[in-house]
Amino acid sequence: MSKGIVLVVDDEADMRRLIRMYLEKEGYACVEAEDGQVALDLLKSHTFDLIILDVMMPKVDGLTLLMKVREHSSVPIIFLTARGDEWDRVYGLKLGADDYIVKPFSPNELIARVDAVLRRANPIVRDEEETLSFGPIQLNIKGRQVYLEGELINLTLKEYELLLFFCRHTGQALSREQLLENVWGFDYVGGVRTVDTHIKTLRLKLKSHGNLIQTVWGIGYKFEV
Repeated sequence: MSKGIVLVVDDEADMRRLIRMYLEKEGYACVEAEDGQVALDLLKSHTFDLIILDVMMPKVDGLTLLMKVREHSSVPIIFLTARGDEWDRVYGLKLGADDYIVKPFSPNELIARVDAVLRRANPIVRDEEETLSFGPIQLNIKGRQVYLEGELINLTLKEYELLLFFCRHTGQALSREQLLENVWGFDYVGGVRTVDTHIKTLRLKLKSHGNLIQTVWGIGYKFEV
């Protein structure tokens, strides 16, 4: 499983490829968008862990895209700016950007900033006994264990990762494609029926609480406590 899925938005193909190469080398999965409008279309149907966003782009510029994203999402965003564009950096941070990178940048700086922003957005659970609770369900993150009303239940790795993704997106309607891409990965060759099969078995293992995973007709599923 990748360290996270990053949407790279930049109108320069060489810059997108460079960022993608650096990130994939460090274990991240990447999706590219050549302008703000393409990024908006992707965000309607996909879930990302981080967005790297160039300020100067055609159609929809980076600042406008940031404002549109912040209307409905708190996904971490790192701005890419030219060396002299201090106003863009300050304004972007005020609008809700989490950090910025000045071009040109080194691979080490890029990875360090991405790692730091994701750490702040998703704090690591350091205590083996610490759990996250969602109604009758408790997850021991470090031990990868799930308890139902205090009783340990036996889940496969994918069932665990699927449940964890649901819990981290409580109340959100998620398409089968989103679940497939975020739990199995973009390069998974199986079909979306895999998601249905795993949700069926996960519901059975959650027993009377299986209805916490609700079917959203025409979209997919959501987890509602």
